[in-house]
Amino acid sequence: MNYLAHLHLGGPQPADMLGSLYGDFVKGRLQGGLPTQIEAGIRLHRQIDAFTDSHPLVLQAKGRFPTQRRRYAGILLDLFFDHCLAANWHDYSAEPLERFTQRAYSVLKNEPALPGKLAMIAPRMAAQDWLGSYREFAVLEQVLAGMSRRLSRPEGLAGGLGELERLYDPLLEDFRSFYPQLQDFARREA
Repeated sequence: MNYLAHLHLGGPQPADMLGSLYGDFVKGRLQGGLPTQIEAGIRLHRQIDAFTDSHPLVLQAKGRFPTQRRRYAGILLDLFFDHCLAANWHDYSAEPLERFTQRAYSVLKNEPALPGKLAMIAPRMAAQDWLGSYREFAVLEQVLAGMSRRLSRPEGLAGGLGELERLYDPLLEDFRSFYPQLQDFARREA
């Protein structure tokens, strides 16, 4: 799961939202250096990642990619699943996507102590509406280009958008089957 899904699953309170994002930026053991609710959100983020990575439907979805792409299938799937969530938001939330994303951006803007890299990207995330823009499949091309620049082997994502386009329907069905199970898991673990 990527940013949008983690925010959606993490809980509605500002500390929940922060913890759900911090999970990608705070590494190592949690030792009480952050507020309790934020650390709980980080733990939930990690549990969601573990549940997702080992789930049979996600393994099935990764298996749809050609063998030479499997190393990067998880990255592609995380992005695609955020696209599926944004494009079908009304199926998974009563709160309109625009209101949800603005609330998330507001929480980030009002937090003076964001962890390093998140502090750098949060203003761009809001200004460019990263979370809401996932509705549009074409945006994934820009996201993949940005991710490629940060990888030691950027060629691993080359052509990834074409594969997502080719696999769109079966991957969407995988998402539709998996996400409600992930929502149930997150509710139980929160």
